[in-house]
Amino acid sequence: MKTRLILTIAILIAPLGLSYAQSADDYVVPRTEWGQPDLQGVWNFNSGTPMERPERFGTREYLTPEEVEQDRTRQEENRIAADAAEAVLVLNPEAPPAGTNTGGYNNFWYERASIGENVRTSLIVYPPDGRLPARVEGSAEHTANLGPVDTPGERPVRALFGGIAKDGPEDRGLSERCMIGFNAGPPMNGGGYNANLQIFQNKDHAVIMTEMVHDARIVPLDDSGALDDDIRLWTGDSRGYWEGDTLVVQTRNFSDLLPSFSRFGNAKDKMLTERFTREAYDTIEYEWTLEDPSTFTDRIVATMPMTKVAGTLYEYACHEGNYGMFNILRGERMNELRAAEAEDGD
Repeated sequence: MKTRLILTIAILIAPLGLSYAQSADDYVVPRTEWGQPDLQGVWNFNSGTPMERPERFGTREYLTPEEVEQDRTRQEENRIAADAAEAVLVLNPEAPPAGTNTGGYNNFWYERASIGENVRTSLIVYPPDGRLPARVEGSAEHTANLGPVDTPGERPVRALFGGIAKDGPEDRGLSERCMIGFNAGPPMNGGGYNANLQIFQNKDHAVIMTEMVHDARIVPLDDSGALDDDIRLWTGDSRGYWEGDTLVVQTRNFSDLLPSFSRFGNAKDKMLTERFTREAYDTIEYEWTLEDPSTFTDRIVATMPMTKVAGTLYEYACHEGNYGMFNILRGERMNELRAAEAEDGD
């Protein structure tokens, strides 16, 4: 998390230096030296919009101006309450009671909303109700718990967060093990913190590098053949092409050790199509379509803007600094030791 202060400041001040002279209608997309649309730079994909639409909105896609203002007020009230709670913790010299959750980062480190306004009722735009489609009968649902008590389950753990036990690292979620970033996808899904990526381009390739776990997807833009079906990758095998000013990236060959999306199914039969369209100096419209006949009965389409960040993406060295994993396992060994000592004392 050593980069969070730098990147958070950059995200907060970035809009102040951006030019809004051109509207989306007359914006001219910049070109690389090869004549391709220039998508390069550091982009933030966090969003205050929920992935699934709350049922009270039905099929309504957008918030009213009054609801936008209410959302802004709610976010400010939540920020003030979180800051007040942290002030109490700072002033309290006592350790929290045994068995309670000490929490993670304080409020400063979290990205609570997108840079722009929250005007959609959900990021999912298809199915029409803005919610995940029904799951295929028999497809798995992966659960784990972030709290002191784990949710029992079996290996391999496909959940992103939490764990099923503390016997070894294999009992913990994929992001805790630094296999994949919890928001890095693909598809990218903002939330928490570090919802940033950097795009590089040359004539024949695009590179999409996410901050979480510092993973770089190298996307060939030519007709080179796809990988053999037996070769499976955490972030899949991506192939891209230009469709007008839109970079289209299709990804297959995901590992079946991943959930397909959220906590459901596995990604073996998943096919993901992402579309990156630069709509303004500071905005890329990011849309993705997920098709997985083994997990969902219909496709999923979601859209969200990415906002240009006036900063640099630094390395997120997850494995090198994964003290959380070490301490989770060490803490459990201490619990076992104390339990054994208590039993011997009896």
